[in-house]
Amino acid sequence: MSHDQAIQLRTKIIGLLLRDAREASGKPMKELAEVIGLSAGTISAIERGTNSPSLPELELLAFHLDVPIAHFWSEQVVSVEPSPTATIETEDLLALRHRTIGAMLRQSRNEKNLSQKELGQRTGISASRIRRYENGETPVPLPELELLAGSLGYRIEDFADSSGPVGEWITSQQAEEKFDQLPKPLKEFILNSENQPYLEIAQRLSAMPVERLRSLVDGLTELLG
Repeated sequence: MSHDQAIQLRTKIIGLLLRDAREASGKPMKELAEVIGLSAGTISAIERGTNSPSLPELELLAFHLDVPIAHFWSEQVVSVEPSPTATIETEDLLALRHRTIGAMLRQSRNEKNLSQKELGQRTGISASRIRRYENGETPVPLPELELLAGSLGYRIEDFADSSGPVGEWITSQQAEEKFDQLPKPLKEFILNSENQPYLEIAQRLSAMPVERLRSLVDGLTELLG
């Protein structure tokens, strides 16, 4: 394959990937055109593979479409990927989660030595409704769960899923949020692959019992002193 043919093929692939990402997002060509200051016709030409965006233009389009820029280095489309819920039994999952939340409510109430009637008096939710919630017979509306959780000294986050596909996704999202909140120098340190040994040491230290850590610190103090 000649260089010209390779460039033409790559242009076609980029166009297909851009169209795929745009269609997956539900955004019109006109909107993409406005983002980078081009015409809808130019976007159409890019998607047909008769024109190609510059890297800065592609970066901005990827940002607008909320897809990793690395998406355009591959040949994998996103619009035909199955929905995350397509591989799980959502009905069974919901039923399990409702029962789990009910059990957590019951446990939290018992920890506070409150009867269903007493909790009802605190929240204005009838004892019979609380009983149905605790038995997993009726899903707890979110505002009522927030009220019940707060009355028992818990946060709504304490009742969030922490296992299974949805729980793993929630945990991953929370981890990303926490990472984003770190100071920039610390994020740069973590992302630097050369610092991996130091991170592994920190991980091991965090798993040590407190007494062992104290002994280690005392030993280092004597050594350095």
